[in-house]
Amino acid sequence: MAVAPAEDTLALWQEYQKSGDQHVRDRLILTYAPLVKFVAGRVSASLPAHVDEQDLVSYGLLGLIGAIERYDLEREIKFETFAMARIRGAIIDELRSLDWVPRSVRTRARQIERAIAVLERELMRAPTDAEIARKLGVSGDELEESLREISRTSIAALDELWSPSGGGDQIALIDTIEDGSGPDPEFSLEQTEIKEALAEAISGLPEREKLVVTLYYYEELTLREIGEVLGVTESRVSQLHTKAILRLKAHLAGATRETAEK
Repeated sequence: MAVAPAEDTLALWQEYQKSGDQHVRDRLILTYAPLVKFVAGRVSASLPAHVDEQDLVSYGLLGLIGAIERYDLEREIKFETFAMARIRGAIIDELRSLDWVPRSVRTRARQIERAIAVLERELMRAPTDAEIARKLGVSGDELEESLREISRTSIAALDELWSPSGGGDQIALIDTIEDGSGPDPEFSLEQTEIKEALAEAISGLPEREKLVVTLYYYEELTLREIGEVLGVTESRVSQLHTKAILRLKAHLAGATRETAEK
């Protein structure tokens, strides 16, 4: 993921933000193009094989252009951090617009998420797989098969959009890890609150799921690399990742509901 030397890049940024020259913008796009390839590769790793990575690169390029046009050099945020979340967002927005995930899979994912949320409120802890299966009225094997199907076809991830107040503007959950500040103080406060809730939710995950989330989002290992660390298959890691994300979304939904009721 190599980019131009820092001093050369800084000169480009200073020139672009002073002049807005499109030729300079194009040079910045070329400078940061490796970011798009990197993000597209990570997103592609958790998608079905028929999804063309080159299509993801083209979607992500739009996110990179938007990030370059919106970036403020005066903000104390690295451009790479700022851009990667928006590249992911552009890719996922396009995938959503294509609506290639079967409705039955989306429905099952929501059912599991709701079951986890209810059980977490009742038990005051993360429910076990057996408890989730009982709540859904299915066997443990059926729950495992549902999770496998979701992990094969879903783009469930911390890249998923989240509305902190249950409506209005949405942000990506991954942004709460990568970029904790924003130009709007109220928006920044919402991000801070979600970041705290997300950290609490991650700390409450079962150990293996917590490790998968940490290695994937913080250490930026691929699912295959995480499988090598844990001594399990890439498919199993994908399943653990899916389960962790459903738990996190359920926990955050519960936290938002409690806040709204106060």
